[in-house]
Amino acid sequence: MSEATAYRRQSRWRHFVIQSAPLLLAETILALTLVAWLIFYYRQLDSLPTSFDWLTVLNTSMPLVFAAIGQSVVVLTRGLDLSIGGMISISVSLAATHMGASAGDMVLWTVLILLAGAAGGLLNGLLVAYARLQPILVTLATLSIYQGIAIKILPQPGGQIPEAYTNILTNPDEPTALVFIALVLGLWFVFRRVPFGVAIYALGNDEEAARANGIRVRRTKVAAYVVSGVFAAAAGLFLGATTTAGDATGGDVFVLTSIAAVVLGGVSFFGGRGSAVGSICGAFALTLVVNVLFFAHIDPLYQSFYQGLFLITAVVLGTLVGRLARGRT
Repeated sequence: MSEATAYRRQSRWRHFVIQSAPLLLAETILALTLVAWLIFYYRQLDSLPTSFDWLTVLNTSMPLVFAAIGQSVVVLTRGLDLSIGGMISISVSLAATHMGASAGDMVLWTVLILLAGAAGGLLNGLLVAYARLQPILVTLATLSIYQGIAIKILPQPGGQIPEAYTNILTNPDEPTALVFIALVLGLWFVFRRVPFGVAIYALGNDEEAARANGIRVRRTKVAAYVVSGVFAAAAGLFLGATTTAGDATGGDVFVLTSIAAVVLGGVSFFGGRGSAVGSICGAFALTLVVNVLFFAHIDPLYQSFYQGLFLITAVVLGTLVGRLARGRT
């Protein structure tokens, strides 16, 4: 084997290890969290989780899964979308107050709600890309605006999500949510290979270099926030299907948890590195952590402390793994 061939193979291996380390860590964290849940569940009930328990974990994770995917696309551009929580609240409020039980009505309002998410994302993108405002300031402001709109739509918790709609998205008897996970993974596979996906990663790696290579930076940023808005709206639909009713404050918790899932998933806040697959793992891990704390009999007053400790530990591990991958390859 020639030295040139050996060097090329070593370079490819180095690139693979560096790129895969965050995702492998996210998968490891998910696996360890799952094992911890199984152990504490067995100690508490002297049996393994039933199919109902598995479906409950799957269905309750879905809103965070979609919120985290939308957040991932924005973070890949070195941005941040705090308005996700407000858009989720608008989505679930609209669904609970307007969606009827007929098939036509469900399809119509699903499309309208997703378009509302796209419109909200478009506003964020225009302010960030064309007005050149900081993403954290823009999305913090629109978060408040969207929360106000949600409260206007649904002043107090109530309304109803059609049972048929719930059965399609988060059926309590069948793992229908897995179909949507598979669909999202397929879309992500395509996304990584189409010009838009390539532009997102290029923009996150080096904005000036991306512009020099003909990428329309501002349009790409706007599109990233539109995607985030659409996924936030979809997360609201899954939240409504899970709770079967509406709450104008239901999206508040996803402002920080969507970011936490992205962090656990290994998506770099410096942009250009990461995968929605990791964010999905992070979303499921965060859901399982809540169950672990419950079966471990942790006082609810201290659950936030342990969740924060878990997140910090994961971030530190991710940093160390990244440094080791660069140093040993």
